[in-house]
Amino acid sequence: MAQFNYKARNAEGKETVGVIEASGLDAAVAALQRRNFLITSIEPVGKGGGIFGFLSDFGLFESIKQKDIVILSRQLATLFDAKVPVVESFKILVGETENHALKVKLAQVLDDIQGGLPMSRAMAKHPDAFSRFYVAMVMSGEEAGKIQEIFEFLAAYLERNYDLTSKARNALIYPAFVFFVFIAVIVLMMVYVIPPISSLLLETGQALPIYTRIVMAISDVLVNFGVIVLLFVAAFTVFLVQYAKTESGKLYFARLKLNFPVIGGIYKKIYLARIADNLHTLISGGITVVRALEITSEVVGNEIYRRIMLDAIEAVKGGSMISDAFSKYDAIPPLLSQMIKIGEATGKLDYILGSISNFYTREVTNLVDNLVNLIEPILIIFLGLGVGFLAVAILLPIYSISAGF
Repeated sequence: MAQFNYKARNAEGKETVGVIEASGLDAAVAALQRRNFLITSIEPVGKGGGIFGFLSDFGLFESIKQKDIVILSRQLATLFDAKVPVVESFKILVGETENHALKVKLAQVLDDIQGGLPMSRAMAKHPDAFSRFYVAMVMSGEEAGKIQEIFEFLAAYLERNYDLTSKARNALIYPAFVFFVFIAVIVLMMVYVIPPISSLLLETGQALPIYTRIVMAISDVLVNFGVIVLLFVAAFTVFLVQYAKTESGKLYFARLKLNFPVIGGIYKKIYLARIADNLHTLISGGITVVRALEITSEVVGNEIYRRIMLDAIEAVKGGSMISDAFSKYDAIPPLLSQMIKIGEATGKLDYILGSISNFYTREVTNLVDNLVNLIEPILIIFLGLGVGFLAVAILLPIYSISAGF
């Protein structure tokens, strides 16, 4: 399939631009004509686009981010609330969307809708943009005739989920950046600053402390075998990435996330909030409990919780309650199981799940705020210890030499 940039005028004479994917130029023209477009220009994507057009042909600079889908969902909810027809809504979004990759997907969805497919089935053809959770919610809205309400649900849910994950991720960006800059500075010092000082200290013939010899040994390794060390680090990184894609690797890193000091608690509450929020949104949208559990297992983002959800599906199919299935696992707090049990007993499961989601979201917010407040002093102590160790290891022997003269 090829992609084509086009300019055209719609039935009202308004100029519109966009991207369409088709097997060839003739097919692209035919698809645009089915939309009642008067084509003014059409050319393959990347033509005349310089280096960025060339790279876009290989899929670079064309990622669809969670934020793009959040904005799209809110726009669709607004358009449907204004009683704009589905086809016209997608025509507007295709013309207005700035993300090239999403524009292509929307053009394809529009083409399928005009060809007679329901919106949910058209979106299901693009799982990299619209998750199974998203498609299931749209399908439930179509079946119940509540597409506008469903997109309000989706927009609110995606905004909550995006805010939650962004807050946690942004809290970790600063310490990660400082840590890697610190490592880079230490490596540069070991390669360019320590060697001449080491030569000076060795020429004196003075007995050196153990910590000084350790620093000099690390410096020698980086200077003489730096390329090998770099290749080893790169190979180990590739190995970890590949291992993380295996079943055992997914399980290992899932446990590591949950058991990591301080951060593990934040991750755990993020996953619990996501489970509760997903189930609340799906069940409120008319999705059956079993199907809601299946969809949630795919989007929870942690292998441990995914397996818990799969086990819960089998238990529910066998006649058990969700709360009973969840209560068997240490990764599910008793509070969550007990609250769900109350919801099941009172027939207000969707309401209870919404309350649980709000509770864990507030917990994550408080934990992240506390972590942000602690990060700066912890980093100062960490950097001070690192710099102090280097200073003592190098300057103390030099001071001893000076004192001997």
